[in-house]
Amino acid sequence: MAKKLWGGRFSKATHPLVEEFTRSIHYDKKLARYDVFGTLAHVQILKKARYLTPGEARKLTKALGGLYKAIVNGTFRADAHAEDIHTDIQNKLLAKVGDLALKLHTARSRNDQVIFATKAYAKTECAKLIADVGELKAALEQLAAKHKDFVIPGFTHLQHAQPVYLKDYLSSYAAMLSRDSAKLAAIASAVKLTMGAGALAGTPIDARHYCVKIPGLELHPVANSLDTVSDRDFVIEILGAAAIIGMHLSRLAEDLILWSTKEFGFVDIDDAFCTGSSLMPQKKNPDVLELVRGYAGRLNGNLISVLTMMKGLPLSYNRDMQLDKEPLFNSIETVSGELKVLAQLVKTLKFNKTRIEAYLEDESLYATDIVYYLVDKGVPFKTAHTIVGKLVRHAIESRIEIKSMSDAELKKYSDRFKSSEILKLFNPKVSVESKRSIRRGR
Repeated sequence: MAKKLWGGRFSKATHPLVEEFTRSIHYDKKLARYDVFGTLAHVQILKKARYLTPGEARKLTKALGGLYKAIVNGTFRADAHAEDIHTDIQNKLLAKVGDLALKLHTARSRNDQVIFATKAYAKTECAKLIADVGELKAALEQLAAKHKDFVIPGFTHLQHAQPVYLKDYLSSYAAMLSRDSAKLAAIASAVKLTMGAGALAGTPIDARHYCVKIPGLELHPVANSLDTVSDRDFVIEILGAAAIIGMHLSRLAEDLILWSTKEFGFVDIDDAFCTGSSLMPQKKNPDVLELVRGYAGRLNGNLISVLTMMKGLPLSYNRDMQLDKEPLFNSIETVSGELKVLAQLVKTLKFNKTRIEAYLEDESLYATDIVYYLVDKGVPFKTAHTIVGKLVRHAIESRIEIKSMSDAELKKYSDRFKSSEILKLFNPKVSVESKRSIRRGR
């Protein structure tokens, strides 16, 4: 049985079922490098406070450096029987430097270790996610630029609404991703790495000694030790940001799924990003996009699980908080995987211009343009709206096109109509260019 960081108080060995039930090393081993990183800082703090001699600090630093190297190069193997990764690293240090490792828990609690490692992991992974978001955003922007003059039908309620530029449609998702990046950057910036909270009440070491300088590490003194060890707001904020990203990606996936159907036929998804049917040889299924859509539910669930876990906890640390790790790890890995695969998928998209142009023949897409035509001729908007509504209904019921109507027919609805002028409005490019409130890049 692996040694624990505690135990002197107990007269009995932990029941095997309790060992198994409380063990977290199978998932918190992801924090190994961050625990070692924090322990390296703690060695310097103990040396400053004279709890370690310079020689002891050097010996521990060398041993920790060896562990860190093994973690980075992939040769580190976590002990599956250890309670958690923090215990495992302590035991590995004991094997390397003997009882000197026992000094490491001077002025240190596992509560403090856990929050440091989790925050360090979170800051690192937020930076990676921002890069992943940027890659997909760039792919969407490149696709938009490639089709900068391409007009498509826009939809509200999944009904034909008005023509829009494809670049504006794609850029709307790029705008969502910009907000996602900003959220992640703000969360990461607000996460301050601290040491010195102890279990909940602080330590005997002067706060000044916690201002250590290690490359890549900015350590802050603890402002409130109870809040430090019990704070999981940053986890919840990351889970919230991940859920929002997942929702954005799910919407993009749903658009592409719809557009790739025979009913729409707007876009072709590359074979490399689709799968087939085990029964129907003709099938080309957008499974990647469907999974992106499906994972949105899991991301929402991860957020709700941690919010629910935290809502009734008294101060300060409680073992319930161990259950924040799996949702955090899962959400970050899920979103990262989605962003990476979508960035590549988007680069392969091919739009069916002929099919889209056929959809743009639908006169209903230009009804609002006819309303503004009347408004420009002095008709109040609401009156113009009613006139065009009646005109559209007449065209549908009579099975005739508005653009084929004579002046006499049109003037039954308004004497401001001229067929030669109306005809010019049924042009997708004219329609999109008439919307001057949008500040588009050229």
